[in-house]
Amino acid sequence: MEIERRVLVTGGCGFIGANFVRLLLEEHPTWRVINLDKLTYAGNLQNLTGIEEGECYRFVKEDICDAPAMDELFAAERIDSVVHFAAESHVDRSITGPAAFIQTNIVGTFSLLEAARKSWLGESWHGNDPRFLHVSTDEVYGSLGETGMFTETTPFDPRSPYSASKASSDHLVNAYFHTYGLPILITNCSNNYGPYQFPEKLIPLVFHNAMTGKALPIYGDGKYVRDWLYVKDHCEAIVEVLTKGNIGQSYNIGGNNEKQNLEVVTLICDTLDKKLGLPESGEPRRSLIRFVKDRLGHDRRYAIDASFIKEQLGWEPKVTFEVGVEKTVDWYLANQDWVASVIDGSYREYYKKMYN
Repeated sequence: MEIERRVLVTGGCGFIGANFVRLLLEEHPTWRVINLDKLTYAGNLQNLTGIEEGECYRFVKEDICDAPAMDELFAAERIDSVVHFAAESHVDRSITGPAAFIQTNIVGTFSLLEAARKSWLGESWHGNDPRFLHVSTDEVYGSLGETGMFTETTPFDPRSPYSASKASSDHLVNAYFHTYGLPILITNCSNNYGPYQFPEKLIPLVFHNAMTGKALPIYGDGKYVRDWLYVKDHCEAIVEVLTKGNIGQSYNIGGNNEKQNLEVVTLICDTLDKKLGLPESGEPRRSLIRFVKDRLGHDRRYAIDASFIKEQLGWEPKVTFEVGVEKTVDWYLANQDWVASVIDGSYREYYKKMYN
C-alpha cells in the first residue's frame, strides 16, 4: 500500500488526540499515523485499545520537549504533517502548578517547530507539501460579557497561566510562518466533550460523582457560559483544516452550543435519572449540586463565532448539545471500567511494565 500522508499526532493518547487518531485510522486508511505521547497523567493507552501497530500506525513514548528526539523522529518517519494536541490543559492545575504549562505548551511547541523547520525547509526535503497544525483554545481570547463572540481577529487577552501559555505558543507558531515561511495552521476551539475525557473536566466529573452519590461542585453562581463542541465534530474540523486550510490562517472551531455550567450539570443529572431511574435516596441527582468558592481569575463567558470555517471550508458542527450529552453519557455508562481505572489510577499499570 502506498502511504499518502505521514502524520505526527502529538498527545494522541489524550482525550481529543485519541479520538482524532481513531478517526484518522477509520477514515483515512492510506495515512500513516505516528502517535507521540509522553503518557503523563492524562495520556492513557487504554484510550486506543484495539489499535495495533503496523504499516499505518505507530506509537512513540517521548517528550515533545526533547529536541534531539524530535529531530530523529522527523527524519526516521519522514513526517510531512503535524497535528499538535500535546499540552497541559487544565486551568485549575495551571493555577497551582504553572511551571509544567510553560515547559510543555511553550518549550514543547518550540521544539516541534524547530524539528519541522529543519526537516521541511532544507534542500533535502522531497516529500509532500508539509503542514504544521497547532491545536489551540478559545481561552486565549480572554473573557466576554453577555454579548459578542470570538472571531479569528479578536485580540488575545489570556487570564490564566494555562491560557497565557497557549497564547504564547500560538504567537510562536505564527512567528515561524512569518519569519521562516513554515507552513502552519492554527485552530482555536471551544470546550470539548465526549468519550475518553479525563474525569477532572466538568462533564466526566459530574457523571462520576452523580453515579457515586458524591457532591456536584459548581464554581460561583454556576452562570459561567461556555460553548460546547462534541469531540468528533472537532476532529472532523481538524481534518478539514489540515487538508484544505490556507497556510498561515487561524480557524475558530465552535459547537454553536452556549450553555451555563449549571445547565450542563442539571442536564447530565436529568439524563442519568431518565436512563437509570432515581438513586436509592429517592432524590433526583441534581439535588447533589453544591456551589463552591469561585476559581481564581474565572472567565465569565466564552463564545466562538465559527462562521469563517463554514464559509471557507464548508465545515459546521453536526451534533447538538443535548444529543452529544446523551451520546457521552451512554459511552460512560458502557465503559465504567475505563472510568474506574482512571479514577483510581490503575490505568497507569496498563503501560508501566512496557514504558518505565
